[in-house]
Amino acid sequence: MTPASNRPRLVLTGTNSGAGKTTLTIGIMAALKKRGLQVQGFKVGPDYIDPSYHTAATGRISRNLDTWMMEPDMMREIFWRGSEDADLSVIEGVMGFYDGKDPLSNRGSTAEISLCLDAPVILVVDVKAMARSAAAIVKGFQTLEPSVKIAGVIANRCGSAGHYQLVKAAVEQMCGVPVIGYLLHDKNLSVPERHLGLIPAIERGEMQPWFDQLAEKVEAGIDLDLLMEIARGSSAVEEPEAKLFAPVAAWSGDAGDAVGATAVDTASAGQTHAGQEHAVQTHAAHTPSIAYTPDPVHIAVARDAAFNFYYQENLELLQAYGATLHFFSPLAGELPPAEADALYIGGGFPEEFAATLAMHADMRQELKRRIQSGLPTFAECGGFMFLTEAIHDRAGNRYEMVGLIPNEVRMQDRLAALGYREATAQTDSLLLNKGETARGHEFHYSTLVNEQSDNHAYEVTGLRGTKLEGYATGNVLAGYTHLHFASHPQMVARWLDQCREYRNRRVQA
Repeated sequence: MTPASNRPRLVLTGTNSGAGKTTLTIGIMAALKKRGLQVQGFKVGPDYIDPSYHTAATGRISRNLDTWMMEPDMMREIFWRGSEDADLSVIEGVMGFYDGKDPLSNRGSTAEISLCLDAPVILVVDVKAMARSAAAIVKGFQTLEPSVKIAGVIANRCGSAGHYQLVKAAVEQMCGVPVIGYLLHDKNLSVPERHLGLIPAIERGEMQPWFDQLAEKVEAGIDLDLLMEIARGSSAVEEPEAKLFAPVAAWSGDAGDAVGATAVDTASAGQTHAGQEHAVQTHAAHTPSIAYTPDPVHIAVARDAAFNFYYQENLELLQAYGATLHFFSPLAGELPPAEADALYIGGGFPEEFAATLAMHADMRQELKRRIQSGLPTFAECGGFMFLTEAIHDRAGNRYEMVGLIPNEVRMQDRLAALGYREATAQTDSLLLNKGETARGHEFHYSTLVNEQSDNHAYEVTGLRGTKLEGYATGNVLAGYTHLHFASHPQMVARWLDQCREYRNRRVQA
């Protein structure tokens, strides 16, 4: 019998995008942390920005939960690992509560996550300019999926304390759930615009006054004791069978030779670069059975204000399969350490720092030389842009980049791509054999100046159809699509196996 735990938890969701769930999530996290509680944040869906807020507000690395990019059992495993030792897990929803991959089902929605985790739901309702009508809204959310546990309501953007009392009376009479608090309509409480300097602002502590203000308003307007009572009343859950972090067969050699299992050293998991560390907890070493190999490799990971979008599980899966991660900053002109067997450049906002990146000509040239010499390199979105010949900013300025990929990118004011993607490999590459698929998402404002006609990495399928995307040749795999390694964990083993092959060739040369 696997151990069971209550794992106090709740889903904080909104009736729609813009209802105020992010503001309230961060405020609740900040307020409970001030009470001395360990609060673990989670975000439903493929989002990097909100987890950055969660991490800053709680001091624990926030994680993504998704039932489209990965199987529900894997999602539950991520929740179990992330919530270890937490007094409360707060799961922030995405879009409206029932909005997901399919308008005819709960697939990929916050509702599905709440059902998979048997978690109580706190529904945020924007009650501006309504009173009894709020009860009709809550009633509709209750009846659409009766198995969902809507355990409480928060009234957002109330006009006054009296207005809140009207809403509270109507909802509690008609819906039978408590309205546990409210926030007044106050534009100063809204999440600051998601400006491109968010990550450095968080690292410099510039967001703390806003966190403090939110915590104060939440303490004053929301019954946090009742909130904790609801969360602690969550049903006990059994520890899920390890799928992501279980021992697996090595990619190469005898398929029957299992990789030995041991704990993972995650001391570097909170680093940004050059030894700098965030004061966050990773909890990866708690997993009793983690895939590991006695033949470790070293992977250099670009992480700074320009490159900072990574799924935490992607990094931890690399460690679990036997990689030591070394964080470095291209923006500071740093290069991967000499012992690096691979390079991982994630997403971010290189266009906002293009002038600085262009100034580091020696760094860019040496990086290009190393990659051309065979360094296995995986780059996503911002990393993909960095490896091209140049970035054109919105003002029309051109900045030279690494020059590895024969194309240039141009920024535009209009969103170029947004949404889930299923990527099918068009050729054998670092992560996938031809024909294999993985899942992830796209989100970017740039486009290629001249779309290439060959060397595409993937055929990607999204809501609006199918297209060819990315660049794959030899030891390089790059593209706009952010892949979640949990969607096809064999990607990790395949990449690390090729890293070992590269290291062996280099040592023998």
